[in-house]
Amino acid sequence: MKQGLSLRVSQHLALTPQLQQSIRLLQLSTLELSQEVEQMLDDNPFLELAQDAAPREEFGVAVADAPAEDAGPAELPDAGSGGDDEGGATEVEPSDWGGDGSTDVAADDAEWGGDAPARRTDDGDEVDATELARSGESLQAHLHRQALALRLNEADTAALRFLIESLDDDGYLEDSLESLAASLAPDDPPQQEELVHHFTVALGLLHHLEPAGVGARNLAECLSLQLRAQGGEADDAELRDLALEVCRHPMELLARRDFRRLAQLTGAPEARLRLVLALIARLDPKPGRRFVDVERNVVVPDVIVTRSLRGGQLRLRVQLNPDVMPRLRVHDIYAGALKAHRGGGHQGLQQRLQEARWFIKNIQQRFDTILRVSNAIVERQKAFFQHGALAMRPLVLREIADELGLHESTISRVTTAKYMSTPYGTFELKYFFGSSLGTETGGNASSTAVRALIQQFVGSEDNRRPLSDSQISEMLKEQGIECARRTVAKYREALRIAPANLRKAL
Repeated sequence: MKQGLSLRVSQHLALTPQLQQSIRLLQLSTLELSQEVEQMLDDNPFLELAQDAAPREEFGVAVADAPAEDAGPAELPDAGSGGDDEGGATEVEPSDWGGDGSTDVAADDAEWGGDAPARRTDDGDEVDATELARSGESLQAHLHRQALALRLNEADTAALRFLIESLDDDGYLEDSLESLAASLAPDDPPQQEELVHHFTVALGLLHHLEPAGVGARNLAECLSLQLRAQGGEADDAELRDLALEVCRHPMELLARRDFRRLAQLTGAPEARLRLVLALIARLDPKPGRRFVDVERNVVVPDVIVTRSLRGGQLRLRVQLNPDVMPRLRVHDIYAGALKAHRGGGHQGLQQRLQEARWFIKNIQQRFDTILRVSNAIVERQKAFFQHGALAMRPLVLREIADELGLHESTISRVTTAKYMSTPYGTFELKYFFGSSLGTETGGNASSTAVRALIQQFVGSEDNRRPLSDSQISEMLKEQGIECARRTVAKYREALRIAPANLRKAL
């Protein structure tokens, strides 16, 4: 075999640790970024939070602390710019809007992402949304408090307490009594039989506690318990008896509103069964859900869009939410001490210092990219901020990527789990993207606008004669939008709108 030398030129992309960290930070949500910052603060001694409002040092996040009102107007950044560095805000002036200076901006600033008044307690202390979400009584505590009024022996009291603690968030008892007894006494069948006896007594008592329906093993039993707990006249009692009989049959028939099959099984007329369905519809299928101590998913927007009147024209201001931007800087004392002892073999500390600088720089780059993408979205969706979702225009990731000189995957990472506060609510950035549907005039309509139009049609329909998917498709054609019936069904399911047969009024 003959040996030889050859020269080849090739290109390849090396994902350095700094680039990998930048990509990972870009796709994190606000909550995940906060957790990442906390973890980095614990691990890296050269990183600290800036407690004051002073300007950052050379490695800090370059975000000015001046009020947003002091920032002057600026144009949208081009593909090569990094956004507005002063105040993190950019104004968009829609030149085609009819701004005559008559719009009252101050009257509805709260609708445009302004600061809402904080909830206050009787003592005058402010309470945030998270504390309000945690301030409810749990289902178990509510039931234990009622159980204190029951005069039970020690064994039945323990059994009742065990069943209460075994309930799920909806108030159902998912495990059978036998399985619960087997978990307490796995190798003692006689003791299991005794436990099942105590559990049976305790379950009967649990079924009589509030809320009605708690402790049920399935939906039919839950509805039956609530029906038995109701009082009323004799006619109501007869209707409840029929409802109890309906609950003994498969619940799929009730969900499909198969009155013909139910009439065959119960021997009752369909008109009477419709009254039964109306009675059952007023019951709560998840009696324990109201007691669940769930910390609400309070959406904190990453970008805030506000408006102002300047020179008689309406302008949009796109700015980053300062509450979600971490104030980070390099620890001056530690960095200075390491610099003074340079060359002393502190390679590990030098690496940690460089990691701190990279982390701050990557966070700054993350927010710069979010701001640039948000500016481009607002510029292309001006009509939405004036007329709402019905005026949304088609937009795909490729358009924003080409405008900003970024890759589509980068735009996808930016728009995932990032939220924008608008006059019509807070939306994920992906909400502003939608495919296009053809129109009779040769133009395009956004799928988001079509979904909003479908929701509007359903909201104004006659409940006694709800619109079918075919009828909605014909109504869209009357509006000049070509949308097939199957596409209407797909959009309706995405909006969580029930089919026409389930929307029909009783």
